[in-house]
Amino acid sequence: MTTKDDITDISLEMDNLYGKAGTPEREQFRREAYAYCMGQIIHDARKSEKITQAELANRIGTDKSYISKIEKGLVEPGVGTFYRIIDALGLRVEIVKPIY
Repeated sequence: MTTKDDITDISLEMDNLYGKAGTPEREQFRREAYAYCMGQIIHDARKSEKITQAELANRIGTDKSYISKIEKGLVEPGVGTFYRIIDALGLRVEIVKPIY
């Protein structure tokens, strides 16, 4: 990591590792990181509800391998599938406008 007096500049590290903000490389990293995080949220919620990937897949009309890929961040479900997953897990989505 790049440090100066034991202070790390995370923006500089992100630039070095994934390209400057706005570049295709940085955007690709952002998409992959988002997919991974969403997959982890779905995985944790599914485990909390004590249901298997196969059961979740059955509830939303897909197959276990697709749920596995979502949880690993390998694919991003479409909006309709995402909402079916959220509903099947007893969760809700709240859309709010950020305050600046």
